[in-house]
Amino acid sequence: MELIPTATAMENFGCHLARACHHRAILHLCGDLGVGKTTLVRGFLQALGHRGIVKSPTYTLVEPYQIGEYQIYHFDFYRLGDPEELEYLGIRDYIDGNVLCLIEWPEKGGAFTPAPDVQIQLSHHAEARLLELKACSEIGQSIIAHHKRMAD
Repeated sequence: MELIPTATAMENFGCHLARACHHRAILHLCGDLGVGKTTLVRGFLQALGHRGIVKSPTYTLVEPYQIGEYQIYHFDFYRLGDPEELEYLGIRDYIDGNVLCLIEWPEKGGAFTPAPDVQIQLSHHAEARLLELKACSEIGQSIIAHHKRMAD
């Protein structure tokens, strides 16, 4: 577990996480509203070279980014009415190949949500945030190990 004291620290965490990722990974971002999921994604994308605005795709469900050699999809399932909508969206097509997927509110997609390589649990802790990383695959173990080496 890590204590993240500010929004800037959350962006920095996202930056370090991006540098630990390969060209293919699925990251689940879990936590209540306002806990910093999109802030983490902003730092992640900026570390890879994105210079524009990063907004949560709450209404569109997905925001694609092509940054150099990276194909990244930022999903937000918060307003998903029915998990089956992901099937109509073509969720499997998005995760096919060398892509990085960051999924906010993955639990709302039920069985249609792609399995994570890394689950990121965020929670409020006074004025700060508590962050916990959990590897869910070999790719996830590699990402977390790389992240820990960079943090040391």
